[in-house]
Amino acid sequence: MISGCSVDFFINILLTILGYFPGHIHAFYLEYVYYHNRSTDPMTRKRAPGVYSQRILQGHDERSYGSTV
Repeated sequence: MISGCSVDFFINILLTILGYFPGHIHAFYLEYVYYHNRSTDPMTRKRAPGVYSQRILQGHDERSYGSTV
């Protein structure tokens, strides 16, 4: 849900088809990276290996509810 319809979503679907646990482990990893990046300074964030969605790497969605542009 947090990555939207991106490469990470399709990797998650593929891993879930191949095995129940690999898909869940990947999903929990994406959530960990997302919430970790939300709590860190944007200037000190590092690129997480295996994550392709910019929404997850940025730690937030610019278009989410309550944000101003």
